[in-house]
Amino acid sequence: MTKISYRSNSDFHKELRRRVDEYFIGKPRRGALGVQVKAAVISLWLASSYALYLGATLPWLLGIAAVSIGLSMAAVGFNIGHDGGHGAFSRWYVINRLTAYSFDLLGGSSYVWRWKHNHLHHTFPNVDGIDSDIDLGAIGRLSAAQPWRMHHRFQHVYLWILYGLLTTKWLFVDDFRDVIRARIGDQPFPPPRGRELVGFIGGKMAYALLAFGVPLLCHHLMVVIAVYALASYVCGLMLSMTFQLAHCVEGVRSPSLPEDVAGNDWAAHQVASTANFAPRGLVLTWYTGALNFQIEHHLFPGISHTHYPKLAPLVQRTCEEFGVRYVSYPTLLAALRAHHRFLARLALPGEPILTA
Repeated sequence: MTKISYRSNSDFHKELRRRVDEYFIGKPRRGALGVQVKAAVISLWLASSYALYLGATLPWLLGIAAVSIGLSMAAVGFNIGHDGGHGAFSRWYVINRLTAYSFDLLGGSSYVWRWKHNHLHHTFPNVDGIDSDIDLGAIGRLSAAQPWRMHHRFQHVYLWILYGLLTTKWLFVDDFRDVIRARIGDQPFPPPRGRELVGFIGGKMAYALLAFGVPLLCHHLMVVIAVYALASYVCGLMLSMTFQLAHCVEGVRSPSLPEDVAGNDWAAHQVASTANFAPRGLVLTWYTGALNFQIEHHLFPGISHTHYPKLAPLVQRTCEEFGVRYVSYPTLLAALRAHHRFLARLALPGEPILTA
């Protein structure tokens, strides 16, 4: 696995930690009651959507159920699986592991995700060749270091449509490919063995049973396929857009080579390669598990997401004092436009990404 050494204990990072530690005096960093209540509400939302799907007979009701399943699946990933995978859902290790396994019940792999997301993406965000989240293969170009192909000229049009296919590709292609190759993108990783392998296989089987086996007892095959396709597309679109608006927009840093971040301050790189969006969007913040406060999440992934909105002014003020650029798009529409411009610039061969 590629090794890059960051400069540690910069004045910026030390002062940031000091101020955050001060904020948490008398407050739990993880395991707050609000997080658990929210998890229960979202789980009930998914369960009731699934029950509606199994019992529905009218096409329009099946359509509503499919959209609701897709939205609630993404919400489970954002708020339960994601926090659990980072050890931020609870003070107890066992509970964090159990909530992380929600990824497996949704068809993913908490084991592969932990390596792909925690180890690679969070340590080296936007670093081409290491952060597989910016690697779309030949389909699209999300870094100036990636080869340009003729069809990329239109990526700012067609990628918006393809984003919804993320879930299906992730569950049925990427996880299996990564485990078989023992590589995530260009980076080797230890494939699951023993209990982790049982969890990987068991999760895939449980998902297949819930997505196809049980529904086939209630509906015809074509109905099951149609509902799955719509639910999966909605879920994939929510997951894709949340990531893209946080890392693939104008103003964020996207190093052309891994060596470009060697010797940099880790905390400064996290801020420079990440953007917040719609910080006043209460519904969006609730739904995405505050991942619209992506800067705070990257700096402090081990705390419950409910703290991010309150930490944001503190982090932004510290960045301003130390001259670290803090990118935050005020609305969802502004972030969507910034992502469109990002894609359009990379649609041209050799075109640099604007950072201003």
